[in-house]
Amino acid sequence: MLKGLQKRWGVNGWRLLLILIVFALGGSLCGFLGRQLLLLFDIDQAWIRIPLYIIIVTILWPFCVLALSIPFGQFGFFKNYLKKVFKRLS
Repeated sequence: MLKGLQKRWGVNGWRLLLILIVFALGGSLCGFLGRQLLLLFDIDQAWIRIPLYIIIVTILWPFCVLALSIPFGQFGFFKNYLKKVFKRLS
């Protein structure tokens, strides 16, 4: 599986490790920030809170991953990756 990702993305083993770390930390940061933002709204109804959380996380994720990619030196990869994702969605 990891060899397949290396080949698909055209990266070596160390760079793949950095990319996977950024994906993991970006998702965790996004989830944390989403929960903190929901605390500001103080919504008790789950039927409002859950869809709002999903929307917030979906909007925050690209920003979190891009911000974390800079210190890990993977900004170019994630910039191109997100361009492809947004192109497929539109």
